[in-house]
Amino acid sequence: MTDAPPAGSLDLRPAPGAASPGRMLAAQTKLETILTVRRGESVLLTLVIPLLLLVFFSSVAVLPHGDIESVDFLVPGILALAVMSTAFTGQAIATGFERSYGVLKRLGASPLPRSILLSGKTLAVLLVEIVQVALICLVGLALGWDPHGSVLAVIVLCALATVTFSGLGLLMAGTLRAEATLAGANGLWLVLLLLGGVVFPISELPGWLQAIAHGLPTTALSSGLRHTLVNGGVLRASDVIVLACWAIGSLALAARTFRWE
Repeated sequence: MTDAPPAGSLDLRPAPGAASPGRMLAAQTKLETILTVRRGESVLLTLVIPLLLLVFFSSVAVLPHGDIESVDFLVPGILALAVMSTAFTGQAIATGFERSYGVLKRLGASPLPRSILLSGKTLAVLLVEIVQVALICLVGLALGWDPHGSVLAVIVLCALATVTFSGLGLLMAGTLRAEATLAGANGLWLVLLLLGGVVFPISELPGWLQAIAHGLPTTALSSGLRHTLVNGGVLRASDVIVLACWAIGSLALAARTFRWE
């Protein structure tokens, strides 16, 4: 056993050990944010496509919106699409290939817990979404968008949806092969886009599809945002319950089934 250094002297003995959970989470969140910004295809999916859809469908009268101005109907749906694209599709594909390339296997050999990895990825998504929401709102205002309602309600809905879609993305990436995740994430993104009330009302769907759509997290988010931002309504319990159930279920399954390799 090494003797303790004399009192008042400089102790240069190595003291290996894991960092605190807070420091690990901060470092992982920073790393995930940098990696997300560096992925050009991810930026295209999560930022450029929603903005293009907003500008196009606001300028071309091809979708039924009732008595609501096109841009007033579209902005809440595009916000929902941006959250879904970042938290689900982009995250699922990136994490799936990180797992395929052995990146996660190496992280698994470090003191980094699985919960910190998943939390860091989710927080990085939230940071990217702040930029997305700001840009979409600015473009919407430039197109004549007239928002109403509570900012707090919008934050609650987007936060719950982020946790939901992040959990679904990590669940897919942590259990499927990278190629299957790529195909599945893009396919599910398209289904949720078409059935989630993003660019047209779900009332335009057949009756049996409407029943399915009402239980989807995209519908709860887009309709909740529309209820708040278009009608100036308060936060609806039904939207919160749907998103909370999806959030709890997806995160619980992701944490239980996520594999490092």
